[in-house]
Amino acid sequence: MQKQLASELLGTFWLVFGGCGSAVLAAAFPELGIGFYGVALAFGLTVVTMAYAVGGISGGHFNPAVSVGLVVGGRLPASHLIPYVIAQLAGAILAAGALYVIATGKAGVDLGGFASNGYGEHSPGGYSMTSAFLIETILTAFFLIVILGSTHGRVPKGFAPLAIGLALTLIHLISIPVTNTSVNPARSTSQALFAGGWAIEQLWLFWVAPILGAIIGALVWNVVGEHD
Repeated sequence: MQKQLASELLGTFWLVFGGCGSAVLAAAFPELGIGFYGVALAFGLTVVTMAYAVGGISGGHFNPAVSVGLVVGGRLPASHLIPYVIAQLAGAILAAGALYVIATGKAGVDLGGFASNGYGEHSPGGYSMTSAFLIETILTAFFLIVILGSTHGRVPKGFAPLAIGLALTLIHLISIPVTNTSVNPARSTSQALFAGGWAIEQLWLFWVAPILGAIIGALVWNVVGEHD
């Protein structure tokens, strides 16, 4: 269990450091910024790389909503859920802390929202709370369907991390303008803790919607998917 939790901590650290780091440090870098496309790809690459690195140890969740969905889908014992979530939050917060120290090492830096998730006036595109809640729920539901489907016993082994990473890239391509993309309560929490203010006030949505979506996705898979 200790190795599983360490793997979840490391994987979530890499997801936040790589994904949010690309948003904070590189997205709008003068002239050579990577933009939305680059940030979306960065999040996908973090999952692909760490799923291959430590997924065989812990399952490679790196996301409390995914862990909830896998409990509902019968892939994770319920007794593992709370320890997994704590490890994921620890990894995310450590990554955000490291990123904060790096980002503030530049004179006159403006961190803005520090890659936090938001809605209304804090949505990159000005989308409403209803839009944010709906898109986070739907995208997390499909993320769980991809995860459960690609890791099914009948699927060729070794390709699941690619499918999952590409799904996360697609999710970001769709929803960065709406919420800055969460589908991951740990990722949202870590950035909000350092951004403070409105990011903390709106954090509830980025727990409730992804977890609801994960449950829906797992229930849908339980009905339509083949079981191992």
